[in-house]
Amino acid sequence: MAINWFPGHMHKARKDIAEVMPQVDVIIEMLDARIPFSSENPLVNGLRGDTPCIKVLNKADLADPEMTKQWQAFFEQQQGVRALPISQQNPQHIKALLDLALALIPERDFNIRPARAMIMGIPNVGKSTLINTLAGRVMAKTGNEAGVTKSQQKIKLPNNIFLTDTPGFLWPKLTPPECGYRLAITGAIKDTAFDFADIGLFAGEFLLKHYPQCLTARYGIQDLPDNDEDLLIEIGKRRGCVSKGGGVDWHKISTILITELRDGKLGGLTLEDPKTVLEEVARAEADEAEKSRLKAERDAERKARTKKNRK
Repeated sequence: MAINWFPGHMHKARKDIAEVMPQVDVIIEMLDARIPFSSENPLVNGLRGDTPCIKVLNKADLADPEMTKQWQAFFEQQQGVRALPISQQNPQHIKALLDLALALIPERDFNIRPARAMIMGIPNVGKSTLINTLAGRVMAKTGNEAGVTKSQQKIKLPNNIFLTDTPGFLWPKLTPPECGYRLAITGAIKDTAFDFADIGLFAGEFLLKHYPQCLTARYGIQDLPDNDEDLLIEIGKRRGCVSKGGGVDWHKISTILITELRDGKLGGLTLEDPKTVLEEVARAEADEAEKSRLKAERDAERKARTKKNRK
């Protein structure tokens, strides 16, 4: 199942950001440390040009620390990019972000002209909470759901930094397809936009392969099944989601698994690694190229038939 969610306000947000971008000194892009690639909006690179960028790996306390190190190194290979893992539980690390932002701006007397930063990121990645911590007061509305911020606002921060907050926005087509699943698992897409059972099975398959020890620790399943369906059934038995007749409430089982994963109750998990996502991108590009080739062939055949019928 392909997952896409691009409401009208996201289209407007993209246009507004493009208009303001020439005035920005440094970009702060919020990523989810559990899905650094899937939460990195590919439209941002096109919008920022040569503007320095800090990739903030938020919710690092919910991610696999070894994977976070890999992603930090991966991003810092890019020109003009620094990566900073943070946790909302550690305000001091968050405030260090301001010093890093100033360090990326060419020498300037900030008493004459303050630094201008823009914070960007997908929905529900933690932008508003970060802003409130940096400002030391409530400046941005927060909520544990996608799409809380709907319009830009400018906020004065310490160290002579003016920050432009932008609405979280996704991109019209989520590709590779796996990105859509990971965004749904972590809550970046509204829960009403996808089928929980489908997402639950995707998460179950991933956890069996990469974090079986977390499943055993959380659900007490010593002999783990070898497939996602049987895994969810086993979890359901322990949480009262399977009837005496053996009927399965797939939605309820999946909701339990996804909710507990989001809340960090299965431990620190990262749902993707650099090598895997590069392979997924290559497959997606090959699939798109094949679709384009087949379409061109069909168009050529249709054109030839039309030309023949006119004779």
